Amino acid sequence: MVDVELDGDPWRTMPADAVVRSGLLVGRELDRGAARTLARELRRFKALGAAVTALRHRDLSSQRLDQRLASRGVGPVARADALAALERSGVIDDNRAAEGRARGLAQRGQGDAAIRFRLEEEGFAAEVVADALAQLDPEVDRARALVVRRGRGPATARWLASRGFDADVVESAMGEFAPEA
Repeated sequence: MVDVELDGDPWRTMPADAVVRSGLLVGRELDRGAARTLARELRRFKALGAAVTALRHRDLSSQRLDQRLASRGVGPVARADALAALERSGVIDDNRAAEGRARGLAQRGQGDAAIRFRLEEEGFAAEVVADALAQLDPEVDRARALVVRRGRGPATARWLASRGFDADVVESAMGEFAPEA
């Protein structure tokens, strides 16, 4: 943080990044152009701070992060600048975020349809969702593991179907544990 004086009197304490990027120097006149530049840099700094705060607990899609910033009153130019900076630095990566989210949902017993729905609802593009699903263990293997854990029966079949597993996958996973005739 930098203490800025105006006409020799304390004016404001501002982020050093905004002061440097706006070109404020000791003795420089704060004319209309310099004031606009400083205001733009302050908006950019606040947008970046809000974005980092939103990402504090888990990765978000760039679309969801843009929506969060908009709901906090961040203007479109500042949002675009903040998102671009975070994408360049690798903080925002839709592929990584979607893969991690898909993996977490699969570990909690979700099928591909439920995972696809959830990821698309969270703002990930269809091709990113497809890539994330391709990184998971096959759906039928996940369903088989759940049948082993929960037991074979109609209740387990209904539970798998309610968790977004495809009907053919449920049938396949349940059929493999049928008693031999």
